[in-house]
Amino acid sequence: MSEAHLFVYGTLRAGFDGPMARRLRAEAVLIGPARVKGVLYRIADYPGLAVGGDDWVTGDLFALPNMAATLSWLDIYEECAPSFPQPHEYRREICAVEAAGGAIYAWIYAYARDTTALDKIDGGDFLYPRP
Repeated sequence: MSEAHLFVYGTLRAGFDGPMARRLRAEAVLIGPARVKGVLYRIADYPGLAVGGDDWVTGDLFALPNMAATLSWLDIYEECAPSFPQPHEYRREICAVEAAGGAIYAWIYAYARDTTALDKIDGGDFLYPRP
């Protein structure tokens, strides 16, 4: 990967107006809509992505000009930095993402806990869920 990319699907999306989403938009370059194979679950007022399967999760793809700095504060935001106690709620990993220009590999924050008792977000879109 010549340039680092990040796929976001929840409170960091371009259409979300939280402080961390605004910070990401200030530091990264929005490439546009993208999707990844997986299932989206409602955790609380935020989602969790279980990677894999046949369903699609909708999100946004960003290019990271300063990958190390951006991923460092995102690891803290997602509470998966080494300073947080195990087990972490999320884990950062590389995943295949479908974007307008084709498939690309990007960092994602995948949900790392049991999803059995969680509600699935139908349609895989946190910002615009199906009724």
